[in-house]
Amino acid sequence: QVQLVESGGGLVQAGGSLRLSCVASGSMFSFDVMGWYRQCPGKPREFVASLASGGSTNYADSVKGRFTISRDNAKNTAYLEMNSLKPDDTAVYYCKGQIVRGLIWYDYWGQGTQVTVSS
Repeated sequence: QVQLVESGGGLVQAGGSLRLSCVASGSMFSFDVMGWYRQCPGKPREFVASLASGGSTNYADSVKGRFTISRDNAKNTAYLEMNSLKPDDTAVYYCKGQIVRGLIWYDYWGQGTQVTVSS
């Protein structure tokens, strides 16, 4: 059973930085895609960033140039470096790992970590 555990959230002032971590445990699976999503109360979960095993990245327009996604396969860990944080970045951040087997995508989610940016 694969589990993802996020950490690194907290309270930070606008303009500050945080680094989120997502550790996969319980299996030796190597995720084909790692991603970060976020959700504000009353709003749907939204895409933030993703990183494929081949190295290609994608970012939401709202975070381009400020956030960087990375992964350390040896540690089964993905990171989200967040700089120049804004109050609008306040949300619960979720890590998602995807494993592709043929045409089937298996999604695994973490429990989330709260990020609060004060103005």
